[in-house]
Amino acid sequence: MLNVLGSVAQFEREMMLERQREGIAKAKAEGRYKGRKPTARMKAQEAQALLAEGITKRAVAQRLGISERSVYRIAAHRSCQHEASGNAIAG
Repeated sequence: MLNVLGSVAQFEREMMLERQREGIAKAKAEGRYKGRKPTARMKAQEAQALLAEGITKRAVAQRLGISERSVYRIAAHRSCQHEASGNAIAG
């Protein structure tokens, strides 16, 4: 009996996901589905400037209204770029 109920629930879940995918595809085709705007990426230059001033990552996140994880990601990307440009000059 439980197997039958489990099968029905699984079938309903698959149908729901299929309808969801169809709806998203239709919205994308109509230009209405664009997803979430990448706010942290738009504030990356501001974050880098604040980090260069010596402000803590937590303070930068609070000041710009983004997550601390985003600030750490921006800082890591900045250090990778800095290392890459330093290696190119030294090499």
